[in-house]
Amino acid sequence: MEKLALSDEILMTIEKPARYIGGEINHVKKDLSQVDIRFAMCFPDVYEIGMSHLGIQILYDMLNKRADTWCERVYSPWVDLDRVMREQKIPLFALESQTPIKAFDFLGITLQYEMCYTNILQVLDLSGIPLWASERTEDDPIVIGGGPCTYNPEPIADFFDMFYIGEGEVVYDTLLDLYKECRKNVWDRAAFLREAAKIPGIYVPSLYNVGYHPDGTISNFTPKYEDIPQKITKQVVMDMSDATYPEKPLVPFIKVTQDRAVLEVMRGCIRGCRFCQAGMIYRPVRNRSLEDLKRYAVEIIENTGHEEISLSSLSSSDFTELPELLNFLIEEMGERKVNISLPSLRIDAFSLDVMSKVQDIRRTSLTFAPEAGTQKQRNVINKGLTEEDIIEGARQAFLGGWNKVKLYFMLSQPFETYDDIAGIADLSERIAEVYYDTVPKEERTGGPVSITASASFFVPKPFTPFQWAPMDTMESFQEKAHFVKDRFREQLNKKRLRFTYHSADVSLLEGILARGDRRLAPVILEVYKNGGIFDAWSEFYSHERWMKAFENHNLDPEFYLTRERAEDELFPWDFIDIGVTKRFLLEEWHRAKEGRMTPNCRMSCSGCGVAKWGGGVCIEAKN
Repeated sequence: MEKLALSDEILMTIEKPARYIGGEINHVKKDLSQVDIRFAMCFPDVYEIGMSHLGIQILYDMLNKRADTWCERVYSPWVDLDRVMREQKIPLFALESQTPIKAFDFLGITLQYEMCYTNILQVLDLSGIPLWASERTEDDPIVIGGGPCTYNPEPIADFFDMFYIGEGEVVYDTLLDLYKECRKNVWDRAAFLREAAKIPGIYVPSLYNVGYHPDGTISNFTPKYEDIPQKITKQVVMDMSDATYPEKPLVPFIKVTQDRAVLEVMRGCIRGCRFCQAGMIYRPVRNRSLEDLKRYAVEIIENTGHEEISLSSLSSSDFTELPELLNFLIEEMGERKVNISLPSLRIDAFSLDVMSKVQDIRRTSLTFAPEAGTQKQRNVINKGLTEEDIIEGARQAFLGGWNKVKLYFMLSQPFETYDDIAGIADLSERIAEVYYDTVPKEERTGGPVSITASASFFVPKPFTPFQWAPMDTMESFQEKAHFVKDRFREQLNKKRLRFTYHSADVSLLEGILARGDRRLAPVILEVYKNGGIFDAWSEFYSHERWMKAFENHNLDPEFYLTRERAEDELFPWDFIDIGVTKRFLLEEWHRAKEGRMTPNCRMSCSGCGVAKWGGGVCIEAKN
């Protein structure tokens, strides 16, 4: 075993030392003398969150299959170790070799959530890597970002050497081969970045200029050189059978957020919900083959010893071979005494029948996501779910033995009225009534019905039809939440109903960072220097710290939040081509205003633009 970067004395004084020692089941060790490229893969949050991320598991497996590359992992040190590392000047290190991150060729950072942006600076700072990309030298790693937040990388662009836009399986090999070639020819950092920018999907922020109108909107976004592309096209794996998948995923020593085997059944979503960024950026829908999934399921369980396996996708119910896969898993995993977890299912008779087979104990809650309280508002957001669907799903669930239901809603959606948000409480009450109308008193062995409604606050995201929408104010958020809470108290079954809602201030900051531009980087840096890390954790988040930083840099948060964007405005992310056209998104914005629905991709092709990739559901629909 490698000599640990942390002494026994330190490990004995910090929380969960297993976060930092490496050596987990299925970790990869290589002989450094046989390796040309060292790649540190980072998730800028605590170990338990990062170890639950499927994307890192896939890239870790893929990069380590290259004989010339060793991919290791690093996560954000928790606040207790962060303090010790600063006091004792211990550099941040990779888990596998326990060597400093600064010694690596690449530092790849997964950008999963805007509220982790200050943790990016924590990782760079503790690694001894200059925070500004412009200040890095030949002795520093190439810092590359990937993940959903790269679909608007501009607020953090000045901290990164490059971004990878799209699915990691496509051009990483090309990028690493170029790096080796450049090193062989003794090219400097700037020359490598210039050549890398020509690889499809690679965005090098330093090679682009941004201009602004007097009103603060963007006037132009242009490459500095003629051989640098105007548009960056996302990279997509069209043949999922050729895509790598970890058959020996890492198994942690301690309990993590998602402590189970994960089977990714498909990518993309056919539904077209207008608030959902993932549903747009991950188009088109592509299935993994049934035979591949069967093989992966068996191999992963055998190679990990996990006692639970979960299906992963945006909408597993839309996987075309779901019945066949579930029948296989029920038989195979039943023999192995492995539980099956089925998230992302639409609540219908088929799904409930399957869940009744895989859940021996019916005390777990069923989850519905109506998103809105009225049919009018569900049409606005293109949810594709009627009240009849919801009520019938609840009735079937209650007949099947469930008596606990969780409902997810969003407050402050575009074009929402108080009648719509009152519908959150009214719909919850109707579901409770369905229980008492459906289940005879003598059969209510699980006790009374329990309905928990949870509301988040709507955040407009890039590459959605709602990217033009204004975001609500904090005062309005709170007023609406209190209104709904009071409405719940008026219901007949109020003792069986519970309403919770998310923090408004965190949602507001998420809204700023989601649609922000390059002028936000100094704000993020100031917040970090004033102690801001782990902003995704409520106990560490300080709204006042963020608002003070905006004030110090003469930036008005309302500019990014509460104004409706002009239809011809140039957005910070418009240089990225995700396949879905801006014309289509604008048409969907107009349809939302009119309360008109758009059919899902299998019902009818809406011409969103992703058919240009020539595969997935786009071709399936034509056949």
